[in-house]
Amino acid sequence: MSQKGMDIVYYGRRAFARNFHLKEVENIEREPVLVRNEQIRFAKVRVIDPEGKQLGIMPTSEALNVARQKGLDLVLVSPNADPPVARIMDFGKYKYRISKRHKEAKRRQKQQEIKQMKFRLKIDEHDYQTKVRHIKRFLNDGNKVKVTIMFRGREMAFTDKGKEILQRIANDLEDMAVVEKSPLLEGRDMWMTLKPKSE
Repeated sequence: MSQKGMDIVYYGRRAFARNFHLKEVENIEREPVLVRNEQIRFAKVRVIDPEGKQLGIMPTSEALNVARQKGLDLVLVSPNADPPVARIMDFGKYKYRISKRHKEAKRRQKQQEIKQMKFRLKIDEHDYQTKVRHIKRFLNDGNKVKVTIMFRGREMAFTDKGKEILQRIANDLEDMAVVEKSPLLEGRDMWMTLKPKSE
């Protein structure tokens, strides 16, 4: 398989194939560790220039000199190839682009999570405010939140009261959240879903 256009970046001990256009990677836990310049321990590498053109196989020291003459870095992008592949590039800009996409992928991953917060029909003001603060933290982290009112026994006769509590929560958080799913009664639970306004 040709190595042209392929890029391997490492997350812990796992490697992900990426193309030079830096396609986004999902389920990222940490930023990649990139090997460059004198950190490259291979005697020879296949060199790709900044435009993606292959310069052929050459000693790593020679490839490093070529990169330096251009004021750029030599970055190992495919260590498992035979021979390993290195690309001449601006490492600072490359690292910034990867870091930016890493953070964006993590942000989107967090937004896919749905947190839960449960309320009793009879809840005192202190507990109410505490739970609302927790919901705010979830929303600030980019998470959706499922808010549930739990009814016990005869409390099922007061579902309107449960809806009032959910409406109050929505009103208290209207500056940072919108109601994605309106209150719905299922069994002994009434719930709604909130999502961050910025989503």
